Amino acid sequence: MKVKGTSQAEPLKRASEPEVKTRILVADDDDMVRDTVSNILETFGYVVQTADGGRQLLDMVDDSYDVILLDIDMPDLDGFETIRGLDKLGYDIPVLFLTGSGSIDHAIRAINMGVYDFLTKPIDDLDIFHVKIRRAIEKRMYVLQERRYKEALEDNVQKKAEQLRAQNKLLRSYSESLENATVQLMSSLQNAMEEKDGYTAGHTRRVTKYAVKLGIAMELENRELVVLRRAAQFHDIGKLVIDLSCIQKPQSLSDEEWELIKKHPGVGANIIKPLGFMEREQFIIRHHHERMDGMGYPRGLTGDQLDDLTKIIMVVDSYDAMTSFRKYRRNKNLDEAIEELHDCSGTQFDPAIVDIFTKHIEEFVPEQMVEAEAFSDGFKEDFNH
Repeated sequence: MKVKGTSQAEPLKRASEPEVKTRILVADDDDMVRDTVSNILETFGYVVQTADGGRQLLDMVDDSYDVILLDIDMPDLDGFETIRGLDKLGYDIPVLFLTGSGSIDHAIRAINMGVYDFLTKPIDDLDIFHVKIRRAIEKRMYVLQERRYKEALEDNVQKKAEQLRAQNKLLRSYSESLENATVQLMSSLQNAMEEKDGYTAGHTRRVTKYAVKLGIAMELENRELVVLRRAAQFHDIGKLVIDLSCIQKPQSLSDEEWELIKKHPGVGANIIKPLGFMEREQFIIRHHHERMDGMGYPRGLTGDQLDDLTKIIMVVDSYDAMTSFRKYRRNKNLDEAIEELHDCSGTQFDPAIVDIFTKHIEEFVPEQMVEAEAFSDGFKEDFNH
């Protein structure tokens, strides 16, 4: 297993236990992977135990371990079955999946089961590897601290109340970090798959930039911009799990092919649904192909049933489709696209949103655009308050 990076740091120590070393349990059915990961962790000063599968790990684990590294594909118990066994034991030890390949289905399933993070095999960057290990150790420290808080409640109720307030603030911060990590993980997987297809490559990135810029021009609140950006990032995620090879055809689509394409908003909304914290984004993703006149899909909603964020995605998604190359038609230039937007204003698109978008359109072209992440940085602090 090839690795790079040489920075080392002292392992984190448990609060009020200065000399207790961090204990890590590694489970993988591959001897070489197991030995390599164990040696890397030991060079960072951690105490490491290994297991050759999920069943042996469940026999070995106890509350003294701080982090578990767990392979997904193992012959006796796979990673998901082992997670269920760990949940029954109730030790609440952060688990990081070791995986050589990833998929959105795996990611969503792992997140819903409480997996803390992913480590890819082979390990090619020791610094990133160690950062993820340290964050998991910090999470374990928070869990142990919370236990001590609960045990101390009988001795000093007032003191415990103050500690709980601090803990709630910490948990809120952790929850926000987990949401951001989840979005980044799914976005990375989506981008990797999109780049394999000339039709989808770059589309999501451009739509996200257009949407954020338009939202700022409309002076949306920071919380609205966060929702808008996430919805734009995943508005076409449903296309990644259904066969849309037909969109590469140089001819017009058949009725059957068109019906298949029309399923992608609902599929995308269902992918996002298990995440829980993206309820508004789920609505936008499901309905970004509706129309103001009710002639869109999947439910034929009208303009008064759609919020402004959905209407924004409707405009910018259509604009990028019009100006992007397709085998079956010539893409429109800027002036032609603006004319088309105005022609469809009131029937397909919200007139006010079209006016704002076309007014600022020259600021939105890719060559002059700043990355959407730069905009999120400007409102992230306000959003966290």
